[in-house]
Amino acid sequence: MKAMKYAIAASLLASAPLAAAQQLSIATGGTGGVYYPLGGGLAELINNHLEGASAVAEVTGASVENMGLVWRGDSDLALALADTVYQAYNGTGDFEGRQLDNIRALASVYPNAVQLVTLADSGIESLSDLEGKTISVGAPGSGTELNARALLEANGISYDDFDPRRLNFNETADAIRDGDIDAGFWSVGPPTSSILNLATTRDIRLIALSDEEVANARDAEPVFAPYSLHADLYDGMEEAVQTIGIPNVLAVSSEMDEEMAYQITKILFEYTDELIAVHPAANDTTVEFSIESTPIPFHDGALRYYEEVGAEVADHQRP
Repeated sequence: MKAMKYAIAASLLASAPLAAAQQLSIATGGTGGVYYPLGGGLAELINNHLEGASAVAEVTGASVENMGLVWRGDSDLALALADTVYQAYNGTGDFEGRQLDNIRALASVYPNAVQLVTLADSGIESLSDLEGKTISVGAPGSGTELNARALLEANGISYDDFDPRRLNFNETADAIRDGDIDAGFWSVGPPTSSILNLATTRDIRLIALSDEEVANARDAEPVFAPYSLHADLYDGMEEAVQTIGIPNVLAVSSEMDEEMAYQITKILFEYTDELIAVHPAANDTTVEFSIESTPIPFHDGALRYYEEVGAEVADHQRP
């Protein structure tokens, strides 16, 4: 009997990482984008389907800040744009000289679309029309600003050519509505609430990119891909608008427990319908999209899940 008690105790200890109620922090973004509601939806998946773990979504400055939070261990999971994740892992771009080599991916969950918004009567109809204007390029340290700068510089436009303002999504929408700025960038899964709200009070225009502008952007940033914002996405949007998209990555530290990483990845793909109910961007949360889009190595726990379901993981996605 005593031996059986010890055996039971040993088995409980063996399952301790998941049996102990582990508190997980999910770094997201501002409340006006997709990261925050989607992170909240992921937290609910963990709370409802992962025994012994609980999670909460945290408001942050988004992609660039989120990489530092995971690297330091201040957050357990984080949503971030693929180009930001790629730069952090490789020590390039904004992370020149400070490579965060412990960053790993669980999945790519949906693509962002770069959305350049102005009022319908602003006279702005193309990227070149931004010169001399006051433009929001996104919150400081956000993926939106990284994307906006890359897109503009790839097409011969620098911050010296206009008056840049670093505003978050809600601030950008308010400033456009109030006439304080001429246009603003969003890099976010469409449709996003702050643009939806703006379109109900003002007539807006989304600026299309030309084939050449898309090609220039892709030459500069290989993680960019052509993306079409469909007609009627926002009030008054009568035609599809060509832009670029960037995958969003769910990132963790390489130090996360392998079983925990495996279980979170499994839950993400097995209960996707619950995420779609939170935000339609999760319609793209599939194993296929994740394997096609993730630019850095997967965590060992996530790799175990992908191999279980027969996905073909690329060499660059293995640690």
